[in-house]
Amino acid sequence: MRLVFVHGWGFDSRIWAELARNFADHSFSERGYFGAPTEANPGGDFIAVTHSFGTMRLLAGLQPDCCGIVAINSFDRFTASKDYPGVPARMVDRMIARFVDAPREELGEFRGRCGCDTPFGKMDETKLLEDLVALRDSDCRSQAAHCDLPILSLQGAYDAILPAAMRDAVFAGASRCEHRTHETGGHLLPLQHPATCADAISAFMERLR
Repeated sequence: MRLVFVHGWGFDSRIWAELARNFADHSFSERGYFGAPTEANPGGDFIAVTHSFGTMRLLAGLQPDCCGIVAINSFDRFTASKDYPGVPARMVDRMIARFVDAPREELGEFRGRCGCDTPFGKMDETKLLEDLVALRDSDCRSQAAHCDLPILSLQGAYDAILPAAMRDAVFAGASRCEHRTHETGGHLLPLQHPATCADAISAFMERLR
């Protein structure tokens, strides 16, 4: 079965480079933060492998041919509410304000907090800001609850972006969600632990056969 890789905010498909080498049949959904956007064309049934905000992008426009989701460092809502222990909205408000004033510096700081110091090229500031606002305002919990797909939530115990209580609460409404935690991983498991991610994806695929 084909894999479709969907990256998160502030990154691009390069985050999947090492991991994707383990799978012959795959394609990438490229949002276009650092170049032309591309939509993956799975051409039939596929499994989505998503990272961070990429999961919310997938859920917001979930295709009927999607057979399962491997959600890495991911969530179906980012900001906190009275019934959800997410990231305080004021923190994203500050990110938005800083991004408006100094977009390149703010993006670099965010990537650094994630654990990535790789340089990045020309960026689409409008699209990044649009999605940063969506990160603050969107709520895809109902989509996750009603999609009735198997979901593997793979988190890192030392994720500097997602609080521990939030990692435990993601996809709470989904009926077929398995939660796993990498005991030494951070927010960039696809980059930092690609072999672990590949093993988890392979096992997930076997269960769907």
